[in-house]
Amino acid sequence: MKFENLPKVELHCHLDGCLRVDTVLDIIEKEKIAVDSKEYEEMKKILVVPDDCPSLDEYLKRFDLPVKLMQSRENLKRIAYELIEDVSKENVKYIEIRFAPLFHKEKGMKVPEIIESVIDGLKEGERDFGVKSNLILSLLRHMPVDSVYEVIEGGREFIGKGVVALDLAGGEVEGFAKAFEEPFKLGRKYGYRVTIHAGETGFSRNVKDAIELLGAERIGHAVAIEKDKEVYELVRKKNVTLEMCPKSNVQTKAVKEYEIHPIKKFLDDNLNVNLSTDNRTVSNITLTEECNKIDEIHSLSKEDFKKIYLNSVEGAFCDRDTKEWLLKEIL
Repeated sequence: MKFENLPKVELHCHLDGCLRVDTVLDIIEKEKIAVDSKEYEEMKKILVVPDDCPSLDEYLKRFDLPVKLMQSRENLKRIAYELIEDVSKENVKYIEIRFAPLFHKEKGMKVPEIIESVIDGLKEGERDFGVKSNLILSLLRHMPVDSVYEVIEGGREFIGKGVVALDLAGGEVEGFAKAFEEPFKLGRKYGYRVTIHAGETGFSRNVKDAIELLGAERIGHAVAIEKDKEVYELVRKKNVTLEMCPKSNVQTKAVKEYEIHPIKKFLDDNLNVNLSTDNRTVSNITLTEECNKIDEIHSLSKEDFKKIYLNSVEGAFCDRDTKEWLLKEIL
């Protein structure tokens, strides 16, 4: 089956993991940033994780340079706009892009200005390429808990105006959710929806905590629930959408290889599976390529693809009009 021209919905995509190599080189040149090499292939090695990446922590190092370059309104807007252009080329109809505003304060920008810059790029991209989008604000597990309030408060004015949800991301340790219970309670009160990175590196109980303590409606990755019957059934019972990114999981060693990735099992068990890229540049993947790989190994039928699409529309944090428009694209 040819997936490229089929309509798609992406729910788990990090802005700072999707910079074009040419854009990185251009910004480096304009801002006179010192780097070891300005050759395209050498820069690509800095931005793209190797297939033999040993861990999630090593994977996360690929974000160091992109974040350094994302410290101005102009650069944030440009990078957001270019991502919309890139996904339009494979018929992505709707995308939710996430990023961590606290990473972009090095040159004095405040959180609202940072968020507004990205939204401006997304809106301009929708105007030019027809791709609808929303923004998820990522909070960071490795930073002091009190720091998350700066993002929750700073993004509040944009809820329903480009911002739809809060995320919690970064290196995963067991039992992280408890410390963030109060901030997420406040966020939900303000109207933020909730998605949480959990169960990525072996801790299935983190998925349970994310749902019960933080109010997660969606879980990023969640591969660890495969062998935990209690959490598996909780995900089913609560209709939690699973944002699955197989290539990323293989690269971070959350899963040893594509052949044993649980995405097809979850799909066959009627869990609400979404298929996403995680980081298009860092993982060197498009959504079409991810579909092709899953099809090659697990035989992704047309009905399977349709099920993923419908799951994604149902789990999306967009408004009802957008959902109805998305449904017309495949029904």
